Amino acid sequence: MLSQDIIEWPDEVETLIDQLEGEAAERALTRPERALLDIYETVPILQSEDCLHEFWQSGIDQQRIINSFELIGASTLVDPLNASRWCETRPEDRGDYSETESKHLATIEEELAEGMSDLIDLVLDFIEEEME
Repeated sequence: MLSQDIIEWPDEVETLIDQLEGEAAERALTRPERALLDIYETVPILQSEDCLHEFWQSGIDQQRIINSFELIGASTLVDPLNASRWCETRPEDRGDYSETESKHLATIEEELAEGMSDLIDLVLDFIEEEME
């Protein structure tokens, strides 16, 4: 991934996530609650060295994650996630990509990095509108 500022969640988000993680064992989370957890858990993957390749190679429910980003209004992240869907069928090692594939993925990851800059504000707005 391109160098970018690592997202540091505000205390309000961290507290809510801790609360939701605790409650998840006791009850089914609502869709907005699940979306927040999805996003919180996925950001480290999207900020990792293998970024979108790791996202598509992981065992997570990628479509649910994409829907979660869509739910909070993060279309600037949904578009790159969808554009990189082809990574799901690629070799497990990102080093096995062709030069063209690597360049294409790097371009998509640039778009993703730009979209990540607004994520904290989108999450805070979502919490204010949907969770309180």
